[in-house]
Amino acid sequence: MINWKALAILSTAHLITDLNQGALPALLPYFKETLNLSYTMAGMVLLFSNLTSSVIQPVFGYLSDKRPMGWFLPVAPFVACLGMAATGVVPSYSLLVLCVIIFGLGVAIFHPEGFKTAHFFTGDKKATGMSLFAVGGNFGIALGPIFSLLLVTSYGLKGTVGLAFPGILIGVILLANLSWLTAPAHTAFTQTKKEVKPPLAKKELIPLLLLIAIVTVRSWIQLGLVTYIPFYYINYLNGDALYAGKLVSTFLMAGAFGTLLGSPVADAWGHKKFLSISLILTFPFLLLFYYTQGILLFVVLAIAGMVLVSTSGVTVVMAQVIFPQRLGMASGLLTGFAIGAGGIGVTLLGTIADHWGVPMALKAIFALPLIGFGLSLWVQYPPPKAG
Repeated sequence: MINWKALAILSTAHLITDLNQGALPALLPYFKETLNLSYTMAGMVLLFSNLTSSVIQPVFGYLSDKRPMGWFLPVAPFVACLGMAATGVVPSYSLLVLCVIIFGLGVAIFHPEGFKTAHFFTGDKKATGMSLFAVGGNFGIALGPIFSLLLVTSYGLKGTVGLAFPGILIGVILLANLSWLTAPAHTAFTQTKKEVKPPLAKKELIPLLLLIAIVTVRSWIQLGLVTYIPFYYINYLNGDALYAGKLVSTFLMAGAFGTLLGSPVADAWGHKKFLSISLILTFPFLLLFYYTQGILLFVVLAIAGMVLVSTSGVTVVMAQVIFPQRLGMASGLLTGFAIGAGGIGVTLLGTIADHWGVPMALKAIFALPLIGFGLSLWVQYPPPKAG
């Protein structure tokens, strides 16, 4: 059975950790103006964020599989919030990058241990249970833009200091509950530590690599929209910053609800089928987004976010099914490396924006769901057992 209490605590910690990931793209226009950055330099800030918060996650997943690392859970959100809180008070680009690296490390530490811990509380409905944990991160990323922009528009760029307080609070809560939250992982480690863990067979490796590629594409779409919607409405159209923040939060909040609504459907229909359908349906709604305005813009963006992000818990479960002997590594590869690789694509979008303008950078995103859909058709899932 699903342990609702455990998943609620872990999901809240996930929310607060990923609040910082949602805040960074929304604050980039302010960093760009204050520190006189180019679009490429702003894109490099995201690159450093993704290298430290995402690409290196498999390293912490490997450590988590080698021995219990339950203390990662309370430390990680505190470090993430502290790093992000300092971004608004530093006077130089190099110090901004350093703060982003610190916050990124906090994010990287949390995710493999968090997904591994959540695995033991999901019950029989793996995608549904995992979605309860994953949705915390989705809500955090969704709330990040509007929360950070409210702080900055109310108190100036130094208002980012307010981001430190949620990290302190959840760190204390996790410490108070750490012993029973980490007990199942400790028990599983004790029971299996003497077993020899075989490497992935080729028939398992290919589905895992394809899944990583698909999540990379999905991340490129999501991070690209989260980054370039503010640039488009604040810098290109000279619009209201809070309006841009509301658009981004609408997209990501709808994605969070999509995660909750979609995972039971994925358990019923099949994980691979649900993944393919979500990718192909994203394409027309992204096209509609660019050519709509007013309230319809929010509706279309919400549907696009709901459909695209709905698979965030499903893809982690798929990776854990493919790689059951190394739950931390599987989680790190999907929530870390693949998402970080998508962030590298956002840096490429910065180059496009510098040379051909922000609208062209947005349009470049629209073909990506078709690429992800094509890759999903090649995934053999559940993977055949090595014989």
